[in-house]
Amino acid sequence: MQRNTVRKTLAAVVGATACLSAWAWEPAKPVEIVVPFGAGGASDQMARSIQGIIARHKLMSQPVIVLNKAGASGAEGLMDTKASQGNPHKLLVASSALYTVPMVSHLPFSWRDLTPVAMIAQDEFVLWTNAAAPYKTVAQFIDASRASAGKIKVGGTSSKREDQIISALVQKKTGTRFIYVPYKGGGEAATQLSGQHIDANVNNPSESIGQWRAGEHRALCVFAPERMAYNGKVTQTQSWHDVPTCKEQGLDVQYQMLRVFMMPGGVTPEQQKYYVDLMQKIVATPEWKEYLEKNALKNEFLTGKALTDFLARDEAAHRDIIKEAGFVAAR
Repeated sequence: MQRNTVRKTLAAVVGATACLSAWAWEPAKPVEIVVPFGAGGASDQMARSIQGIIARHKLMSQPVIVLNKAGASGAEGLMDTKASQGNPHKLLVASSALYTVPMVSHLPFSWRDLTPVAMIAQDEFVLWTNAAAPYKTVAQFIDASRASAGKIKVGGTSSKREDQIISALVQKKTGTRFIYVPYKGGGEAATQLSGQHIDANVNNPSESIGQWRAGEHRALCVFAPERMAYNGKVTQTQSWHDVPTCKEQGLDVQYQMLRVFMMPGGVTPEQQKYYVDLMQKIVATPEWKEYLEKNALKNEFLTGKALTDFLARDEAAHRDIIKEAGFVAAR
């Protein structure tokens, strides 16, 4: 009798566990990926590439919708996600704007208001000029900037964000003066450089790869501690690895930017785990590996405590960078 009772109890436990497993949380309606910048930029391209990977490999039963909320230098997208407390059908694809936008504007927002999912890469920044411009090295570009008496125009995404921060750091290091021209996204900044409406920009590799391959843009240097790892030729003569670091060219300015997915705050651990697992499946696909190489992204994947620790360190580092660039908002 006792053995039968034990067997029945064990069977009930196993059945309950199987039932719980079968009822693991998954989205019940379409999932929105919020891009807090304009169409064509690196964040937008990443979101749409991931949307395609999910669909191709049938990684979700529900469709994914990419929404661009580019207002106020990214603040609209950040605040939209913060206001969606408890909504498990929304993801934010974010960059270091998580810290820089609140720091320069006193926006009532912190990344701690959200739920971290996964950092899936780090992005580089390249100093791009028009291929028809006379300067072919960083030194020549800086000399031309000095000679122009502050008339050189440098474009970038939004105001007082990564692109303008890098521009400000370059000016501080070299004693030059630029006119910074903000655009809604890196795609627009690339188009304006091709049309010679600006003299340079500091786009991510993915935002100017088409123009580089077409011979419209020249990559002067990458703002990174070491050269990009990818050796496959992108243009007829150059790979990403052939682009020197800015420090090699005598310009000691370095900046890299995380690419991270966040959920609204107030979601359950089960809902968070669903998207962590989803991101792990995405980065294991051959399409993602091809995307990393094509766009010269640094392969780095973090979740859990390792991710929250990274976010805290990166936020502190950006506080120093913002201060050095002179963009701390006045109180």
